[in-house]
Amino acid sequence: MRVREGRDRRHLWLSILLALLLALAGCAKGEEETAEGDGRTTPDQDLIVVGVSQIGSESVWRTANTLSIQETFTKENGYLLLFENARQKQENQIKALRSFISQRVDYIVFSPVVEEGWDTVLQEAKEAGIPVIVIDRQVKVRDKSLYVTWIGSDFVYEGRLAGETLEEYLRKEHRQQESIRIVALLGTEGATATIGRAAGFASVAEEHENWLILEQADAEFTTAKGQEEMERLLKKYEDIDVVISQNDDMTFGALAAIEEAGRTAGEDGDILVISFDAVKNALKLVEAGVILADVECNPNQGEYVEKVIRKLERGEAVARLYFVPETVFTKADVAERLLLEDD
Repeated sequence: MRVREGRDRRHLWLSILLALLLALAGCAKGEEETAEGDGRTTPDQDLIVVGVSQIGSESVWRTANTLSIQETFTKENGYLLLFENARQKQENQIKALRSFISQRVDYIVFSPVVEEGWDTVLQEAKEAGIPVIVIDRQVKVRDKSLYVTWIGSDFVYEGRLAGETLEEYLRKEHRQQESIRIVALLGTEGATATIGRAAGFASVAEEHENWLILEQADAEFTTAKGQEEMERLLKKYEDIDVVISQNDDMTFGALAAIEEAGRTAGEDGDILVISFDAVKNALKLVEAGVILADVECNPNQGEYVEKVIRKLERGEAVARLYFVPETVFTKADVAERLLLEDD
């Protein structure tokens, strides 16, 4: 009797174990089929999946912009972030966007290398029902409905700020009637920031017949190219009064070239330098009087992207564009900002 009871007990346990194994296998199969069936990258359906294609890491500003995104879209905040660095190549970005589409992410966010050439891939995202948010630089597409909104800087306004700051300085120094010879270091050709800042500054320069823009040189937003182009410009033009440099990285290169040429930058020097981005090391040079002014380009765009996504998640309407707040820093007001940077 005891032997039979023992066998019955073992048979019962084996039956329970077999049932559990079958149940687990069924669950695993179900999860696998769900993951393959809807193309999602994670079985955790509570996370909002965001695919981000960043231009690259060509500047200190870009690094800060990336950090803003990565610190915002965390699992703790309810997101799964898929991040791709395009390394300055549009073909890499298009490949990344198509990868996001195939993985059926919830949202696509990207900062385009250049403005044109996005119609096809954005149409693919639209057909897949994936909202696209464009940040920092803009896109030119035939159908505006291919993206939900754009978030970034008013680059034309930034360019005007640079021009108006130079205008105010020359007025203060009673140099309004002098001939002012200007060279400009431009960023990536075709980029929104390059186009906008150049147009904004030109709109102020056109109001002054004595402002002569000698040349606008493509310097790709990098320190090395900024130095290379500045060295060339210094050799080509004997008298340069002002350098308008479209980002701080190019400015660092330009300053090195100016020093090597035996020239000096700053209010007490012979070349005035106005820069863009307002990264910490550049602001220190503003405080030291080496850079006349630095126009802020706010890199902290992650929080604004999240606000838009939260609105979309609630089914609320969003605007077609959002400008992030920005200002310009001179020696008179940069100290307070540097104190904030140190906190």
